[in-house]
Amino acid sequence: MYKSASNNNELDHLISLLSKIPGLGPRSARRAALQLIKKKDVLMRPLANALASVAENVHPCVTCGNLDIDNPCHICENGKRDQTIICVIEDVADLWALERAGSFRGLYHVLGGTLSALDGVGPDDLNIKSLMERAGDSNIKEIILATNATVDGQTTAYYITEQLKKFDILISRLAHGVPIGGELDYLDDGTLTTALNSRRPF
Repeated sequence: MYKSASNNNELDHLISLLSKIPGLGPRSARRAALQLIKKKDVLMRPLANALASVAENVHPCVTCGNLDIDNPCHICENGKRDQTIICVIEDVADLWALERAGSFRGLYHVLGGTLSALDGVGPDDLNIKSLMERAGDSNIKEIILATNATVDGQTTAYYITEQLKKFDILISRLAHGVPIGGELDYLDDGTLTTALNSRRPF
């Protein structure tokens, strides 16, 4: 827990908020706050404006769950993408990773997490129902399960596979290149491309 080193409630509040960002502990939050204060004009004020703009204008896509200023998002509305394939990922960060690799030109579906009995996350807590609705579209020919190679990711993939069996759709899974325990957002572009190109029936 962050402990105040000053009597400045506003500064303490900033540090406390920064320390809640994943990857930033109290010490890193203090350093970040100091940098922001030292560079008010070139860093703090532009950051504050950017945060306000994102909070106001960026929303989850009603179709796939991507974050965008457009709704549906620019990916769902791109007619040049393959409208017959949906790649199912856990989080928007995974979508960004795949887009960065540039090897997938289909559509996406963001689950919003994984099934986890320990954390109390069940099917109703994820965007699985909307995935089933999309799977019922006659245009969809293949669904790629690109959940992370973790226990929860695998469990989620198996559950979705069972739910998709009622549809006449090819179900595939990311293959070579994704290590057990690995997460998409931390993989390099070449590994992601290999995994997509080597997908196999699930």
